[in-house]
Amino acid sequence: MYGYEIDEFACQDGEDNDFDGLIDCRDPECLVFSVLCGEVVPDDDIVQPEDSFEDCFDRIDNDHNGQFDCGDRKCQNIAETCCLREFTNELCSDGLDNDQNGFADCEDFGCRNAKFVTVCAENTPERCSDGIDNNNNARFGDGIDCADEDCFGIGQCAEPGNCDDGIDNDQNGLTDCEDLAGCFADPVCGNEPEPEDTLEKCSDGVDNDGNMFTDCGDFSCSMNPNQQVVLFCRESAEDTVEKCTDGEDNDGNGFADCNDFSCSMSDNQAVVEACAQFEETSLEECTDGEDNDGDGFIDCADFSCQDAMDGASMEAVEFCSEALENTFERCTDGEDNDGNGFVDCADFSCAQADDPLVVLACKESGTNAFDMNFDGFIDSQDDPGGAQTAMANEFCSNGQDEDLDGFIDCEDFDCAYDPLVTVCNDGPRVCEWMGPIGSPADEPESETDTE
Repeated sequence: MYGYEIDEFACQDGEDNDFDGLIDCRDPECLVFSVLCGEVVPDDDIVQPEDSFEDCFDRIDNDHNGQFDCGDRKCQNIAETCCLREFTNELCSDGLDNDQNGFADCEDFGCRNAKFVTVCAENTPERCSDGIDNNNNARFGDGIDCADEDCFGIGQCAEPGNCDDGIDNDQNGLTDCEDLAGCFADPVCGNEPEPEDTLEKCSDGVDNDGNMFTDCGDFSCSMNPNQQVVLFCRESAEDTVEKCTDGEDNDGNGFADCNDFSCSMSDNQAVVEACAQFEETSLEECTDGEDNDGDGFIDCADFSCQDAMDGASMEAVEFCSEALENTFERCTDGEDNDGNGFVDCADFSCAQADDPLVVLACKESGTNAFDMNFDGFIDSQDDPGGAQTAMANEFCSNGQDEDLDGFIDCEDFDCAYDPLVTVCNDGPRVCEWMGPIGSPADEPESETDTE
């Protein structure tokens, strides 16, 4: 028979008296019925961040935002606090509200944002065709199955194999057989892939071999053993002032004029000077809402405004540094902060950030349910030879705090729960030790027990 966790004794005995998986002050009942777990209001009125492990167990609303400790989202974002108890595939698919926060499984923030949870993602052919909002994002306008951007290019949501359904599955503006890149080689379009290696095939504007590269933009043309084809590609190269200012993609590589490296990085000074007229590098150009250099990126979404190495003025760099999506907070909040159409780790400003915390958050961990390195492979598929497993084990046993979060090796949630890591399998993992949380000092000191 279940007991109760509703008095001072039961809320400090280190036992799960009501067998709900939550002990003492971690149990909402203790927060309601016990004076031991309520908020403490200090005499001073100091406002400070509530974003460290210690501050998340002091019962004080340090940042004065109306929430304290595990009730504060900043504490919930620190996995090692164990404030969120739904963070594994098992816990996120059992139908239970394990942390009693009013949300169960994929409706819970902890499941949808957990690094190693895969059951709440729309990322496989099966999940992208089951009619279920697996990641529970439809209510935020994200859609279900092919209407969810996470499914673009996956299974039935990819153009190949769906070239007669009347739907623009890969969302590139071209439907079915109109999409030469995706459907040219599909039998329903009546086009059989053929080698793209003759002068005729290398100048017809068609991706004959279906590899998504056309004419001289395809190595089978530009590096062809046929000298006639090579000479043709050289003549069509985009490397003169005339060809770099005519608005045409002369070499068929998908980049026109100064957006093509053959123009912007030309050895011809005249071409370089011509491209300088179309720069987007000054503060004025980087804040006018215009795509001044015609590369498809506007203002701070353009590398030419972000980086002095790309020619940006210091005024533009400083302005864009405040607007860019390149901090840990902005790269993990699910928002398109810089308004460039890419959210969090799908944004190059996150995926290629200088901050090691952001890089680690966006790296291919092996089990985070997303193809974070955009190589077409998800999770363990990205580690067929075990190279990532070996690297992960090395990082999780070297005594170093690589991600600078204050937790080392198996004491770090990332090491404890990444299935690629095998060196942390002995003993209870982070959040598996069932004990009181009155303060960090109450936790056991063993490295393998908890934080």
